[in-house]
Amino acid sequence: MVLLGRVRFIIPSFLVVTLLFMAWPYFTPPPPKDFDERPFRGWHPHSPPPKSWLQSDGIWAKRASQVKDAFLHAYRGYREYALPHDELLPLSSQSVDNFNGWGVTLVDSLDTMLIMGLYDEFYDSMSVISNMSFALKNDSYAPFFETVIRYLGGLLSAHALSHEPVLLAKADDLGRMLLPVFNTSSGLPMYAVNTITGETRSGWASGTVLWAEALSCQLEYKYLAHLTGRREYFDNVEKIMDIMRDANIEEGLFPTKWRLTTAIPYNSQFSVGAFADSAHEYLLKQWLLTSGSEAKAKDLYLRVVNSILKHLLYVSPNRNLLYVTDVDHGVPSHTFEHLSCFLPGLLTLGAHTLPLSPRDRQLHSWAAQGLAYTCWLIYADHPSGLAPDEVVMNAVPYAGNTSYTVDNPSHEYTAGVWLEHVKEWENHGSPGVPPGLEEISPAVSGPRDYLARKPGYLLRPEAVESFYLMWRTTGDEKWRERGWAVFEAIQKETKTPIGYASVSTVEQSPSPQLDEMPSFFMAETLKYLYLLFNDEEIIPLDRWVFNTEAHPLPIFEWTPWEKKQYGIK
Repeated sequence: MVLLGRVRFIIPSFLVVTLLFMAWPYFTPPPPKDFDERPFRGWHPHSPPPKSWLQSDGIWAKRASQVKDAFLHAYRGYREYALPHDELLPLSSQSVDNFNGWGVTLVDSLDTMLIMGLYDEFYDSMSVISNMSFALKNDSYAPFFETVIRYLGGLLSAHALSHEPVLLAKADDLGRMLLPVFNTSSGLPMYAVNTITGETRSGWASGTVLWAEALSCQLEYKYLAHLTGRREYFDNVEKIMDIMRDANIEEGLFPTKWRLTTAIPYNSQFSVGAFADSAHEYLLKQWLLTSGSEAKAKDLYLRVVNSILKHLLYVSPNRNLLYVTDVDHGVPSHTFEHLSCFLPGLLTLGAHTLPLSPRDRQLHSWAAQGLAYTCWLIYADHPSGLAPDEVVMNAVPYAGNTSYTVDNPSHEYTAGVWLEHVKEWENHGSPGVPPGLEEISPAVSGPRDYLARKPGYLLRPEAVESFYLMWRTTGDEKWRERGWAVFEAIQKETKTPIGYASVSTVEQSPSPQLDEMPSFFMAETLKYLYLLFNDEEIIPLDRWVFNTEAHPLPIFEWTPWEKKQYGIK
């Protein structure tokens, strides 16, 4: 007997079971209680998107559909030639196990399927997910950082979007199996762990941990603690936040490497590149994920970002391009990584969410705009329409003999510093646009302000991630057009008969392809492009926070019980 509303209907039990079985793949449970009480804009993110705009004749709907087709092309190639292995080799039609052998591309792609409305593909994957054991041989180790952002983040995000219980169960299993990495004298995590024996090992340099590795697990583990009530999930990652809050660090110059045993800095490099990138993200995003309740994370983010603006932003001498680099003992390398193109998206997100002064909000927004444009221009500068993985920018020349010390840097090392140019521009009455924000023509055949150190394009998402966030925070359509140009270049240069391939150089068209298709291409690059081309905000930024692998997690509030259990003030 089933009660519907106020009317009672008698339905045979076997028919109820049959109907539920048939309807389950298309049934979306109600959203968590957390969300019912929050302000809402647009249609509900837990429901399939309205077909009216997906099937409209609008140009952006058609472009979004083309991105979905690209995802299906890559996914079908992976399913046919690589599953259950980690990644597809798109030229040889083979597979590779480079992230534990648990099928990282599948897990990384689950929430992309849901966001794109590919429900058949999503539910077809549930049988594979259900059989995952996360087992490793005795001589194998799961890299903690990559496993958290790809596997744990992917499972948690797909659960948040679908409410499939098996996804939370698997996330809980995996989160628990990774915990031995925190069994160090300092509490900073080891590089990798065997999920069966609990044995751990070091990574890059014995006895050290990268800043990105230590500070890119808090989103996933805090959300998992919220869902499960397991205190060990929260305590282990919050201890790292305490270490960073209490560290004796000048300004916000947090170094890229730390000693595992003592939790003190190992080097003096300050960067937003490969060794540090996602750590910057997780400071702001922890504060956002927990509804602005964790001031420690917000304060650390502001300390770090102020140091980025002061020490890492430069303008090039010829085209006045704004770029971000790294410094070691205060000396800039002038290396600009594609990975660093996440920064403008982070800055614009912070500028629109943080309680900043008008001056700071303006500086963050200017920096976001100038950096995002440089990221775009480096794509447009090349015949392939793709950007190299790493360039070395020309430095502003300095004529002088002032000696350099850490405490008193000479003009030789501050020449080209963006904030100095801004001050000079303001002193002259602020004519035109701020330094580093002027939009100029690409230099496909002419001289550029940089040399490519790593000329390949690895299907990376960082630039289109920032285009998406710039579009959503500013409403400026030019970011969508630039994203479309990038997608057209991806289609032209990287597509293969069974997937998409990285290329070895962006200086040629057609570009020589490499036999690799990283899982982040489907988890991030295509997801951000799809979201960029949709008129509706499928994942509202006031309701969701993306982890560094583009897995959206729902914003929540700690309950009074949780605040007491976890010691949150």
